[in-house]
Amino acid sequence: MPIAKIRGVNINYKILGDRGPWVALSPGGRRDISGIELQAQAVADLGHRVVIFDRRNCGASEVVIDGNESEYEIWADDIHELLSQLGVLPAFVGGSSSGCRTALLFALRHPESVSGLLLWRVTGGRFACERLAQEYYGQYIEAAQQGGMAAVCQMEHWQERIKARPENRQALMKMTPERFIGVMSHWREYFLKGADLPVIGATENELKSIKVPACIIPGNDNTHGRQTGENLGRLLQKSEVHVLFPKHYDEALGPREEWDEKAGEMAALFAGLIKRSTTI
Repeated sequence: MPIAKIRGVNINYKILGDRGPWVALSPGGRRDISGIELQAQAVADLGHRVVIFDRRNCGASEVVIDGNESEYEIWADDIHELLSQLGVLPAFVGGSSSGCRTALLFALRHPESVSGLLLWRVTGGRFACERLAQEYYGQYIEAAQQGGMAAVCQMEHWQERIKARPENRQALMKMTPERFIGVMSHWREYFLKGADLPVIGATENELKSIKVPACIIPGNDNTHGRQTGENLGRLLQKSEVHVLFPKHYDEALGPREEWDEKAGEMAALFAGLIKRSTTI
């Protein structure tokens, strides 16, 4: 897969499809390209060109623990630069869970560059906020405090990043634990401040300012509650909400298999919004 130099960082990406409107999709969590490829391929099969990528600190892309903004604002700007280099802006942007958050920030930071939003498994609420702040940042801060950067490199996520891109070990080991903890603490604070927002990372007024059409498929567990997705639909000016998963799982995460099984149905909903938006 090709590598692009995006704002000084090596980003691994892939394009699916060879015709139609341009779409960029991000996976949930800190997953790599494989976490979004099934859904992206379903969208591409309906006549779209879909860009998928490993965000910095994910997959086979470069590890760079730095930046004064939140990690999601950094990711949103990286996506904008990647799509700009590819010459495909404006584009439809979307994703699942953390990819959904990134897409919303993309729309807020680069409104002229987004044609529409494709959002699923929307994240919000105190439970999600506190759980994810620990998963994405807290556990790594604790490792650095207890065992320095060598302990961080032994954690599963970073071991995978090193295996995918061996240079990432040197990048991590060159950091002082104090610097690593400082950046991770800053990113964690961004999360914790989102506990009472409609969705993590965006205020009600910010969401109401988004003018492009959006297709929303709410989640079905305690991290991605149905109500969060439906509330987002009420706040966005031009949204449509489709509840494909009415059963709620009273646990942190519901089974991903259910979402994989609905990839074709979700792609059809996304394609419908894209078609309506491009023929106005």
